[in-house]
Amino acid sequence: MGFADLLEEVGGFGRYQWLHVTLISLPGLLMASQNLLNNFVSGIPAHHCSLPANHSHYNMSQYQVEEKEFIKAFIPMDSSGTRLDRCKRYVEPQWQLLVPNNTANLSQLQTEECLDGWTFDKTEFLATTVSEWQLVCSLRPLKQMIQTIYMAGVLTGAIIFGGLSDRFGRRSILIWSYLQLGILGCSSALSPSYTAYCIFRFLSGMAVSGIILNGVSLKVEWIPTKERTLVGTLSSFFFTFGQMVLAGLAYWLRDWRKLQLVACAPMFLFFSYSWWYVESARWLVLNRRSEDALKSLHRVARINGKPEVVDKLTLEVLHSHMSKEIESSRSTFTAYDLLRTRGMRRISICLVAVWFSTSFAYYGLAMDLQKFGVSIYQIQIIFGAVDFPAKLVALGMLTYLGRRVSQATCLFLSALIIFANIFVPTEMQTIRTTLACLGKGFTSASFTTVYLYTGELYPTIIRQTGMGFVSTMARLGSMAAPAVLMLDEVFPALPSVVYGGSAVLASCFACFLPETLNMPLPDTIEDVEERWSRTSPTLQIAEGVSLKEGMDFADGGAVSTEDCPLKELKEAEGTGLNAL
Repeated sequence: MGFADLLEEVGGFGRYQWLHVTLISLPGLLMASQNLLNNFVSGIPAHHCSLPANHSHYNMSQYQVEEKEFIKAFIPMDSSGTRLDRCKRYVEPQWQLLVPNNTANLSQLQTEECLDGWTFDKTEFLATTVSEWQLVCSLRPLKQMIQTIYMAGVLTGAIIFGGLSDRFGRRSILIWSYLQLGILGCSSALSPSYTAYCIFRFLSGMAVSGIILNGVSLKVEWIPTKERTLVGTLSSFFFTFGQMVLAGLAYWLRDWRKLQLVACAPMFLFFSYSWWYVESARWLVLNRRSEDALKSLHRVARINGKPEVVDKLTLEVLHSHMSKEIESSRSTFTAYDLLRTRGMRRISICLVAVWFSTSFAYYGLAMDLQKFGVSIYQIQIIFGAVDFPAKLVALGMLTYLGRRVSQATCLFLSALIIFANIFVPTEMQTIRTTLACLGKGFTSASFTTVYLYTGELYPTIIRQTGMGFVSTMARLGSMAAPAVLMLDEVFPALPSVVYGGSAVLASCFACFLPETLNMPLPDTIEDVEERWSRTSPTLQIAEGVSLKEGMDFADGGAVSTEDCPLKELKEAEGTGLNAL
C-alpha cells in the first residue's frame, strides 16, 4: 500500500488537505437545496375552485356575511368539514347555506369540476409550479412527477459520470458538473412550460450526481487513513446546514423562480475556483500518467510546507511504491468487475441493499413535509437541525465501533422509529413529528456512513464506477419513495411498513460487509480480494495486527521519513504498511 507512505511524506493531512476538503465541501450547502427543492418550488398552496365569472354580479351585502362565508355558497366543504373542497364547486349558487341554522341536504346538491380554474392562497407561497401550471386535483400526480424526473436524472448521472470519471479523471468531471448545474439550473428558473422545467430538472439531476460522486472520491483519495472518518463526517455537515439554508431562502423568497435561481447561481463561483483542484494522484498513476501524478504530489508537498520532498520524490520512487498497482492498471475494467470476483461481489450486493434502503427511507420522510401540520419552513429547519446530533453520534460510532456496526445500527434504529410511529394516533401530531425527525436523523447518519464506507471498500481503479453503480440503486430508492406514499390510500400505515421493512433488511445486509476502520484504501481488485475474501477469522485478525504495527511504525518514528529516502521505505519489507 505504497501510496499511503507517499501521502504521509508530502505532509499527511496538511494545509492543502484542509483547503481541498473545505472547497469541495462548500457546494454541499446547495446540494441539499437541489435534492429537497421540490418541497418549496412545488409546494401546494391552499386552494379552491375559482368562482364563476359572473359571481361579482351577486350582491354580497344583502346577505350581511364576510367574503370568506360568502364563498360557501359556491364551494362545498370537503369530507372533513373543516375546509373548502379543493376540486369541486356547486353548479348553482346555494344561497340558503348562508342562512344561519339552515337544514339543507348537502348530499343532494349538484357539483361540478373547477371549470374556471383555481384560486390559490398566497399566505405560505407567493408562487409555485403548482399554482403557475395548476398541478392540482386530476393533475396533482404531475407535481410529484417533477421530483421523480429529477431523481431519474440523478440516477442517469450516477451511471454516466461514474464511468466517465474513472476514464477522464475526478477533477475534470467535477468541474464540468459545476458548470452544467449552473447553466441548466438557472435555465430552469426561466422555464416557459411544465415540460421544459422537467427537462431542465432532469439534466440538473445528472450534474448533481457528478458533483456528489466525484467530490467524495476526490476528497477521500487525498486524505490519509486516520483522518478519513473525521473528514467524512464533518464534511457531511455542509449538506446538513444546507437544509436549513434552504428553509431560510424559501421563506425569504417564496417565489419558485427566484428560489430556483438563487439555489443554482452559486455554481458559477464553485466552477471558477474548481480549476485549483489537484487531480487524484492515485488515479493518475493507475491511468499511466505518472509524470502528472508526480507534479500533483510535488504541488501538494509545497503547499503543505514540505519543499524538501520535491527533490527526493522522483518517478523511480513513485513507481517502486506503486509497482503492483501500475501493473494491475494495464487491464481495463467495467461494471462487470464489480460482480466478477467473490470479494467484490459480496461488497457490491450488500452495498446495493444499503444504498437503496437508506435513500428509500430518507426521501420517504423528507419529501412530504406538508403532512405534519406544521409550517413547512419550520419543519425543514427541524429536519435539518436533527442531523447535527445524529451525525455527531455517527462520528463517535464510526471512530470507536467501526463502519459495519455503525451502518447496521443506524439502519435498524431508523426502522424501529418508523415502526413506532405507526402506533401513534394521528391526533398526537407533536409525538409523530418528533419520531419522524429522529427517524430522519438516523437515515441521515446512515447516508454519512455509507458514503465514507463505499469509498473505502471499492479500489481506486474502479472506485467511481462502483460509486456510480451503488448510487444508481440509491436513486431508484429515492424515485420509489414518493410512489410508496400513495399506498396510504390503501392502508394508512402501509408506507411506514414498507420503509421500515426495507431498512431492517438492509441492516442485515450491512452485517456482511467487511470492516475498514483504520485500513488504507485498496487500489486494485487484487487488494480487495486479498484483504476481504479470506474466510478464516485468524487470518483477518493477523492482518489487523500487521496493519496496526505498520501504522505504529509509520507514526512511531522507528524510521524518520524526513531523513530517509522513500525508496528505502519500500525495501523495509516485513514492517509497516508495505508488509501487507
